[in-house]
Amino acid sequence: MDFHRNPSANSASSSTSSTSSAAAHHQPPPSSATDNDPMHSWWESVSKQRSRILSLAALLPSDGVAVSSLADSDRPAVSLLSSPSTYSLISSALSSPKSGSGSDRLCQWLYETFQSSDPHLRLLVLSFLPLLSGIYLSRVHSSDSSSLPSLAGFEAVLLAVYSSEAKSRAGKPLLVQIPDLSQPSLYHAPRNKPVDDRSRQSVGVLSPPLEPHLAVKSTKRAIIVGTALDCYYKQVSQMPAWSKLDFCKFAAAWAGQDCPCRTKLDRDEDNHHENGNVNGNGHIRLLREDSGFSNGTRSGDGDEVDYEDDVIKEVVVVEMNNLGINEENLETKGVRIPLPWELLRPVVTILGHCLFGPLNSQDVKDSASVAVRCLYARASHDLAPQAILALQSLIRLDKNTRAAATTAATVTTNSSSNANTPSKAKKPEILLVSK
Repeated sequence: MDFHRNPSANSASSSTSSTSSAAAHHQPPPSSATDNDPMHSWWESVSKQRSRILSLAALLPSDGVAVSSLADSDRPAVSLLSSPSTYSLISSALSSPKSGSGSDRLCQWLYETFQSSDPHLRLLVLSFLPLLSGIYLSRVHSSDSSSLPSLAGFEAVLLAVYSSEAKSRAGKPLLVQIPDLSQPSLYHAPRNKPVDDRSRQSVGVLSPPLEPHLAVKSTKRAIIVGTALDCYYKQVSQMPAWSKLDFCKFAAAWAGQDCPCRTKLDRDEDNHHENGNVNGNGHIRLLREDSGFSNGTRSGDGDEVDYEDDVIKEVVVVEMNNLGINEENLETKGVRIPLPWELLRPVVTILGHCLFGPLNSQDVKDSASVAVRCLYARASHDLAPQAILALQSLIRLDKNTRAAATTAATVTTNSSSNANTPSKAKKPEILLVSK
C-alpha cells in the first residue's frame, strides 16, 4: 500500500516549528526581565522587610503584636523606624542587664539584618547604633565591669558595621584638603602674588586606612566604635529624632556632666561683652579655679566641695536657662569614659548636625547644645587642642544662632503688635487757594 504525503500539512508544521524556534531565540531570559522590573524589585524589598520585622516581633514581649502589624504597610522598615512604641520595646530589651551577650537573640537579629542588601533594613539597624554603642561603652568602662556578662553580641554588631565601612573605603584613608591662604578664593585675595606651587598643597588625614578586625580588642575599641559612628553619620539626615536624642544624651554622659566648665565659655563671652576685654591666659586659670581643680587635683575640704557642687549646679541651670534650654528635662545616660580623638572626632561631627540640621526638632538641638558644652569642659581638662577648637566653634555658632533666632522672634512680635494697634485717622488736608 502506498502512503501519499500531504504537502500543505507538512509546510504548516514546518512554519510552526520555525516560528516557535524564532520566538524562543528572541525571548529574553526570565531572570533578566525580573531584575529590570521595578515592581518586582520593590516587592522583593518589601518581602524582605516584612520577613525581618515578623522575626523581630517574635523576639519582643507580648507587645510584639503591635510590631508585627507594621509589616503590613507598604514600607515596613520606614514604619518601624518612625514608631515610638517599637523603639521603646527595643530600647528596653537592649538596656536589660543580661543583654549584649553572645546568645542575645536581639543582637543576632541586628547582625543578620545589617548583612542584608536592602538599604532600608541597614538604615534601621544603624538607627539603634547610638543606643547600642552607648550601652556597650558604658558597661565596658563601668566600675563593676568585671562582673558583667560577655558583650559579644554588641561587639558582633559593631564589627559588622566596621567591616562594612572598611570595605567601602577599600583600604584608603579619609583625606581633607586644607585651604592654602596664599591662593585666591571666593572669600579673599592674597596680599602677595599667588604662586602656583603644587607641592605646597597640604592634605590632612581624618582617618587612616582601616585594618580588618575579627574581635574587639581594648586597644582597638575606640577606632571600631568611631568608624561605626562614621557610618552612622553618613545616614544621619535620615535618622529619627529619638536616635539623635539618644546619641546626645550618651555623649553628655561620656564627657561627665557635672563640671562647671561646660558653661565657662558662655560666661567668658558674656563678661567680654560687658567689660570689653578678657585676659586669655586667665581663661584656663579661672576655669580650673571655678571647677575646684588646681594642677589636676581637687582642692578644698569636704564642706567646701559640697558648697562648690551646689554653686556649680546653680550656675549650670542659670546658663542653660539663658540659652532657652530646660536642662531638667534632659535625661543623661551612660557613664564617663575615655575619649581618644578616634572616638571623639565622629562624635563632634554628629553633634554638629544635631545642632544645625534644619529639620531637627528643638529637643534634639537643646540636647546637642548641652552635650557640646560637656565635651568642651572635658576637652579643656584633658588639654586636647583639636577637640577644644572644634567644640569652641560649635558653641559660638550655637550662641549666635540662638541669638539671631531670638532677635528675629522679637522683631516678628513687635511688627505683629504694631500691625494690630489701631492708628488714629488722619484729618483731611485743606488746601487754600487764593483768587
